[in-house]
Amino acid sequence: MGKNILILSTSQRTGSNSDALAEEFAKGAREAGHTVEKISLMGKEIQFCRGCLACQETNRCVIHDDADKIVQEKMRSADVLVFATPIYYYEMCGQMKTLLDRANPLYGSDYAFRDVYLIAAAAEDSDEVWARAASGLEGWIACFPKAHLSGVIFGGNATAVNTIQNSPAMKRAFEMGKTVK
Repeated sequence: MGKNILILSTSQRTGSNSDALAEEFAKGAREAGHTVEKISLMGKEIQFCRGCLACQETNRCVIHDDADKIVQEKMRSADVLVFATPIYYYEMCGQMKTLLDRANPLYGSDYAFRDVYLIAAAAEDSDEVWARAASGLEGWIACFPKAHLSGVIFGGNATAVNTIQNSPAMKRAFEMGKTVK
């Protein structure tokens, strides 16, 4: 039986390399029989978390913007979460971090996701480029005891829009999408 996969593409750049990798992951997952929805954060209204912790009482954020809708209507019920991000200064982009912070209403709730994947692209090409972003995501995942980081796809040497197209990372993204269980 196929999984319900939610891909959250966090880049704000049209034709981004991390989004291209996310598309390949989605193709592979669809080929394997999964249902895939991709949401781009581009153009979405996502305010910063206020740290009020009201969500721990109500299971809902007091800020009713696009992040609240994504968390409540999509992230909570997805079997698999995939975060696609450009790497800026050796870390995930700010939009991704803000969304993770705003997902606080999921903490302590009956969330569905078990598998979480990271897809990243950067101008540089070495393991330490994506390692901090993975570590940051793992910190978020650690708050969800039923979930774990299931895989990372990284595409380096992606300096301009659409420069990832001929990268081996594209094939790895497609194959990883096919292997979601």
